[in-house]
Amino acid sequence: MAAAELTGEANADEISMGSDGPEYSSNHAGGILGGLSTGQDLVVRFAVKPTSSILTTRKTINKSGENTEIVTKGRHDPCVGIRAVPVGEAMMACVILDHLLLHRGQIGENQGKIGV
Repeated sequence: MAAAELTGEANADEISMGSDGPEYSSNHAGGILGGLSTGQDLVVRFAVKPTSSILTTRKTINKSGENTEIVTKGRHDPCVGIRAVPVGEAMMACVILDHLLLHRGQIGENQGKIGV
């Protein structure tokens, strides 16, 4: 996520022709350039918002929509740190499969078995 703070020069993935085809000097783009796969490994990062049940008094509203305050005693949130990774991986798999099916639908060819 630090790429957002880099200049274009520092963040560039330079390409040169190697013996087996195009080679990249780096993978700052995470394997995707302009929405297209570069053939490099896909690198995906995501951030998870901290849980909100903290022991500090917080502003909220009641059922009538009136402003009030709430104090949470104890921790009642699930451990999102353990659950976040498999959920993120599953969502990424769904997105990749969706794009594979869109591609297959556009070119009208069978590109082999999915899931192998």
